[in-house]
Amino acid sequence: MSHPVSSSRVSARLPAFPWDRLEPYKATAAAHDGGIVDLSVGTPVDPVPQLIRAALAAAADSPGYPTVWGTTTLREAILGWLARRTGAAGLDHQNVLPVIGSKELVAALPAQLGLGPGDRVAYPEPAYPTYEVGARLARAEPVPYQGDPTELDPAGLRLLWLNSPGNPTGRVLSAERLRAIVSWAREHGVLLFSDECYLELGWESDPVSVLHPDVCGGDPTGVVAVHSLSKRSNLAGYRAAFLAGDQAVLGELLGVRKHAGMMLPAPVQAAMAAALGDDAHVAEQRARYAARRAALRDALTGRGFRIEHSEASLYLWATRGEPCWDTVGELSKEGILVAPGEFYGAAGERFVRVAFTATDERVAEAVRRLS
Repeated sequence: MSHPVSSSRVSARLPAFPWDRLEPYKATAAAHDGGIVDLSVGTPVDPVPQLIRAALAAAADSPGYPTVWGTTTLREAILGWLARRTGAAGLDHQNVLPVIGSKELVAALPAQLGLGPGDRVAYPEPAYPTYEVGARLARAEPVPYQGDPTELDPAGLRLLWLNSPGNPTGRVLSAERLRAIVSWAREHGVLLFSDECYLELGWESDPVSVLHPDVCGGDPTGVVAVHSLSKRSNLAGYRAAFLAGDQAVLGELLGVRKHAGMMLPAPVQAAMAAALGDDAHVAEQRARYAARRAALRDALTGRGFRIEHSEASLYLWATRGEPCWDTVGELSKEGILVAPGEFYGAAGERFVRVAFTATDERVAEAVRRLS
């Protein structure tokens, strides 16, 4: 007798979870005398800023259900940050929507938009794997692209993902390039979602949002930006993110998400509002990352690596022209764990992604081992 779920397992539509393949190398690195230096996952390690923790604690007595749309205070904080940081103009409360972390949003979006068989979802390659996962969960066709998305066939293309600054490459698209892509998407009736979770972390260039008037013309029609507080505010554990852009799209998502009960917890909403209202802690965290980045970059180039792109984000996209797993294996013997570029698509098969989210002490230890 077959199991009730065996004939229609959703997980069978999905690729193997890539991080499971890294476990043997993690074990090798962990066995190093000086302990592991884990540079494989871009997870924050620095403290949550005190003003954010205070806001969370002050809202701890929240016995009632929160709303999917969020509090007025939170939406005002989102709008204020958007105007201040992205230059977005003319947005109102109907143009923003809090979400329970951006990964959940990326994975659920195609299905929540009603996409399915016959629809195509395009995303850059190499890329964050969850864009493909979202397409497959909805039974839509995943379409990875390299280079310029305006060269894609628009037939059946319902959703186009951009990711600038990009993960894993750290590549940044210029305002001119973004403007051309927005224009093309509108011309062909393709909904454009721009994942901008690393917008605050530009190093060698200043990332621009699709919501900037120079890109969208001050009109968010057909365009939605995705933002997260995980990286800028060390809030990965809070699952705090939001969408901003086309009112009709966000209204549809709000309607769906109300039925699904996709509510950001009330204390997290309060913490998020506090975080978006303060720029000082972001500058402090940027300074930490800048120092770690510079140290690791020098150590890697001194070891014979070439760094490509990496002008923004929390990663160095590095290669020695060899298969990525060879690099992963060699570094793991020195107690350093990095992510194989193959995790992000075939275009990354000769690269590794090196996160600079470890502590100062661990980064210094990695630099010592690489030197």
